[in-house]
Amino acid sequence: MDTIYVIDFGGQYCHLISRRIRDFGVATKIVPSDVSVEQIQDDPAACGIILSGGALSVFGKDAPVFDARILSLPLPFLGICYGHQLLAHHLGGVVRPGAAGEYGVTPLSVVSRTGIMKGLAKKESVWMNHRDVVSRIPRTWEKTASTAHSAIAAYASKDGRIHGVQFHPEVSHTSRGDMVVKNFVFGVARCKKSRSSRSLVESLVVETRDVIGARRTIIGLSGGVDSSVAAALVSRAIGSRLTAVYVDTGLMRAGETTEIRATFRSLPLKLRVINAQKRFFSALRGVTAPERKRKIIGKLFADIFLEAAKKEKAEVLVQGTIYSDRIESGITKHSSIIKSHHNVGGFPKKFGMQVYEPLRDLYKDEVRALARTLKLPQSILERQVFPGPGLAIRIIGEVTPDRTEIVRRAHVIIEQELRLTPFWRSIWMSFAVLLPIKSVGIQGDERSYRSSIVVRIVESRDAMTANFFRLPYDILEKISTRITNEIREVNRVVYDITNKPPATMEWE
Repeated sequence: MDTIYVIDFGGQYCHLISRRIRDFGVATKIVPSDVSVEQIQDDPAACGIILSGGALSVFGKDAPVFDARILSLPLPFLGICYGHQLLAHHLGGVVRPGAAGEYGVTPLSVVSRTGIMKGLAKKESVWMNHRDVVSRIPRTWEKTASTAHSAIAAYASKDGRIHGVQFHPEVSHTSRGDMVVKNFVFGVARCKKSRSSRSLVESLVVETRDVIGARRTIIGLSGGVDSSVAAALVSRAIGSRLTAVYVDTGLMRAGETTEIRATFRSLPLKLRVINAQKRFFSALRGVTAPERKRKIIGKLFADIFLEAAKKEKAEVLVQGTIYSDRIESGITKHSSIIKSHHNVGGFPKKFGMQVYEPLRDLYKDEVRALARTLKLPQSILERQVFPGPGLAIRIIGEVTPDRTEIVRRAHVIIEQELRLTPFWRSIWMSFAVLLPIKSVGIQGDERSYRSSIVVRIVESRDAMTANFFRLPYDILEKISTRITNEIREVNRVVYDITNKPPATMEWE
């Protein structure tokens, strides 16, 4: 397989670069920043190298270690953000701190519509996230694009082998970023397609058999698409040696446990349902800090899985962890911790079983594609994303049964109303957040002093970036009216119009 190497300098979107390339049917390998030149040059499948973004400055004393000999390899290069600066810094250009940072959607002026910029318009919208800038490039290079704060926002060597972009073509906020990446993969690196969902299923089944062998295994099943796909894959690989464990935490969506029983009764695996509502509410009593909530929930899940494993005599725990969970939990070198996902940062470092995550390098829509290939029920395919910690992280402040029921009822109303609209299939997530404040209102001609609900509805492609959904006002009004009418404890509803970044999808 032709393979693009992606060198990881700790940027939040490093794996997203790989993801975009896989969308085109081309294999990738993500390697750490201290990868040796020998590892790449000894791979006959290597057809190009991409240097990712990163959180640090090329001048920083803690900047990622980089084997500059890699730049002498006879392969095409594309630098993105930090990688764009690093290429210039090592090959004779000049990088300096910018007069101002560039963050968010930025107008780009395309100077030369050739190479990786082929097919772009003279003006494009791109996603920026940097402060340092490339201020000078070698004489054998040429500027291909600029912005108001980055005179050299993109460049290319005159032989067409080296390219750099200060913006992030891999994120959905860049209007034609896919075209930029595709131009590099096929136009510059001349890679050939070789990857599909069917081939991925086959390779994951083989990997699963190699990892698990003859050992008995349990899987933490939430009923979401991630854990469901993981269960189907592992079941295909090891059959009856797999037991699915569903933990009813009391923090689930309305009717979740009943739906799980009905959905998975038809699949060839053993299902155990564990009622742990009292344990979770007891452990969360008095807790308000988001990270502490996640850690407590992760630890409690781990304890319950160990108890279940003991009964099943299992030695391996499978989780449906996907890449966006891992990257936000800070699992890659040089990356920042955004929030600890309960199944990553919330899990204890020393765990009494081997943990296997077959979907660890995939994004949500890739997992949905696998679900279609595996022919999972439509009810699983269409389910919206739901966080592992459940409604606990949609309740700002202390988690109690009463507060949980408020946010659960609000979620039902939001979903019911959205399902009646033509927008339902375009929405990535829709949910309610209960705030720890009350406000004055008028209900039944009387003064009320009650809780406030935030409605959060977003659209996304891969969960790494997202936009708030521009829902018509009449639909928002219907949702608001139903919530304040049907949930006695609420008298105010607000709509979250923040994108990711700067926000995350969830509030905690």
